[in-house]
Amino acid sequence: MPVRSATRTRVTATAAVKAAAAAAAGAALLLLSAPAASAAPHDARHITESVTVDSTGRLAADGTVTLSGTYRCTAAVGAVFVSSSVSQGDSSVEYGIGGTWAVCDGLEHRWVNTGKSSANDLKPGAARVEATLMELRPIGGLPLPAFHAIHAQNVTLTEA
Repeated sequence: MPVRSATRTRVTATAAVKAAAAAAAGAALLLLSAPAASAAPHDARHITESVTVDSTGRLAADGTVTLSGTYRCTAAVGAVFVSSSVSQGDSSVEYGIGGTWAVCDGLEHRWVNTGKSSANDLKPGAARVEATLMELRPIGGLPLPAFHAIHAQNVTLTEA
């Protein structure tokens, strides 16, 4: 009988190993067939901060300029803004066009800035726009600028 007991124990152990191997293989197949998980948009480790500018801006007869685009930023300590400026021709003069509060939650958001230049400063046509995603980070009680993203591109100002 001792031989049979030892054999039964060995057979039982072998069956248990086979069952465990089958379960592991089944689990592996399930994992391989599942869709790949992507990083959640709010996971700051996988987010690239950015700001974009739309290819057209609007220019009203009274000189009001409207610029827009998108931005994405992660957690911030201080207030964050999207600022924009526009210039035309060979001029080194840039006109600041408004500012928008930004929400830094890792998601993409739209920004729209409106500002007014003198009626004759800007004309419909080619222009250069720069958008900046900037945080006023409190350091030692003094808010200092911390730049999250900057983007400049050529746009077309159209009559509004």
